[in-house]
Amino acid sequence: MANTKQKHLQLRRWRTRKKVIGTKERPRMSVRFTSENIYVQFIDDSAGVTLASASTVAKSTPDREKLAANVVSAKRIGILAAEAAKSKGIKGIVFDRSGSKFHGKVKALADAAREAGLQF
Repeated sequence: MANTKQKHLQLRRWRTRKKVIGTKERPRMSVRFTSENIYVQFIDDSAGVTLASASTVAKSTPDREKLAANVVSAKRIGILAAEAAKSKGIKGIVFDRSGSKFHGKVKALADAAREAGLQF
């Protein structure tokens, strides 16, 4: 059963990646939640490089020991990700939720990034 669940999640990711493509001007903001951590990357798919990133395990993240994969931490990581993107000159992004539904943690992270100045 778990193998089928992972297979369906991967198929949802691939289906999204066909449509959501990041460029240098408007990179793809890829969000990934594990059971313990949150990872955000700004990716230029045309060059295949990561332009900026933020996560709960990054050494530059303040109070990273207290962060987990929950709504409160998602809001903080959303703000940190937006600051990292703006420091690299990124204003507009394309949002990639990596097969997750847009509610709860994913929605909290996206809303926090919007409030911090990113344009979706």
